[in-house]
Order: sequence, then structure tokens, then C-alpha cells
Amino acid sequence: MQEMDTLLASEGDSQRTQYPYVTGTSIIGIKYKDGILMAADMGGSYGSTIRYKSVERIKQVGKHSLIGASGEISDFQEILKYLDEFILHDNMWDDGNSLGPKEVYNYLTRVMYNRRNKFDPLWNSLVIGGVKNGQKYLGSVSMIGVNYEDNHIATGFGNHLARPILREEWREDLSFEEGVKLLEKCMRNLLYRDRSAVNKLQIAKITEEGLTVSQPYSLKTFWNFSAFQNPTVGAEGSW
Repeated sequence: MQEMDTLLASEGDSQRTQYPYVTGTSIIGIKYKDGILMAADMGGSYGSTIRYKSVERIKQVGKHSLIGASGEISDFQEILKYLDEFILHDNMWDDGNSLGPKEVYNYLTRVMYNRRNKFDPLWNSLVIGGVKNGQKYLGSVSMIGVNYEDNHIATGFGNHLARPILREEWREDLSFEEGVKLLEKCMRNLLYRDRSAVNKLQIAKITEEGLTVSQPYSLKTFWNFSAFQNPTVGAEGSW
């Protein structure tokens, strides 16, 4: 009986994320001619309700990197705390060196996999990008530590709806304007088809010169497609 009470007490005192509550949807990142571009909308969904519309999900990490996150917002805030400590510890050496995107990426693969092994995952899919010493870097880490590098990356629904567009239209020599146009095309597609997406987004750019994040803005949309007018046509007999 005492063992049962102890077990119930430990479960009741658990502070970990056992289920995601406020979540963000897709992050899209691409390499372009001069660096990395990353796009995210600013929605925060409480279940199926879009509760918040000003959630920033792209952040700078040190001098050379940026990170974007899908998934649980509070866990992303926890990851940002880890990264602040990581960067601060590196700066304290004062050796003239600074951590690049590859080092940040490797650190996060260990953090996410470690938490997964504790059955206490951080409920996020992360995109890490950056430029250091002329080398562009873009990688992704999942909530269980699965990681890979690529020329273009999308998380969440974007992995299904944006990656086909990226595979078709991405080029290594994309200009900044072409890269932004490609990201906007992907985000517009997600806005039409992902219920958690909102028409308020930010695009971040990182190059050897530094990082800039755009002010939030909206995309021009067109909702008069015939499939949108009567979506149940051809579905007779279904409930």
C-alpha cells in the first residue's frame, strides 16, 4: 500500500511535458546563395484552437546560428535556456573562438536524445541553420534525437506539403529574393491546407554578415478555388 502511495505521489508530482498543450506548426529552412533562410508563422494552438497569434518561433543562437521550432512552445523555451547557458559557458573561455551552427546542432542532438532516453522528451522538431567561415549549414533534430542535414528542411505538415515544392524548385544559386518567394509559396500552401497555420509569418536571414528577422507580415491569398467553394462534392454517402 505504501509503495502504491509513493508511485501515485511521484506521478502527481511529475513536471515534465507528458502531452503538448500550446504548439506551433511548420518550420521551413533553405540554403540560398549567400546563407540560410528560415520561415515560420506565428500561431500557437491550444489543441485545435489557435489561441495565440504572435508567437516567435525563430531565435538567434550565438553569433553564427539561428533555430526554429515546431511543437510545444514551453519546451522550446526550455531549449532556449539550455542554449543560453551553452553559449555563455563558451563565451567565458574568452579564447577568440565562437560556436558555429554545427556545434549547436551536435549539442542539440545529444540533448534531445538524452531526454528521449529518460522517457522525458522535449516535444519539438528543431531546425538549426547558420553560416561560419563561409560554410552554410542546415540541419534538423526531432523530439527523439533523429537528425539529418539537407539543403532544404521542413517540419510538421511542411514535411508533407512543402518538401515536394522545395524538391522541384530549390536551386543552390537562389538569390535572396528568389529564396523568399519560394518560402512564401510553401507557407501559402500550408496556410491553405494546415488548420494550425495562421496568415502572419516571419522570415529570418543569416549570412556571414549577421542575422536579420523580418517584421511579421501576411501573405496575399485566394480562397475562391472551386474545391474551396463546395468541399463535399464527390463525397456523397460519407458521414
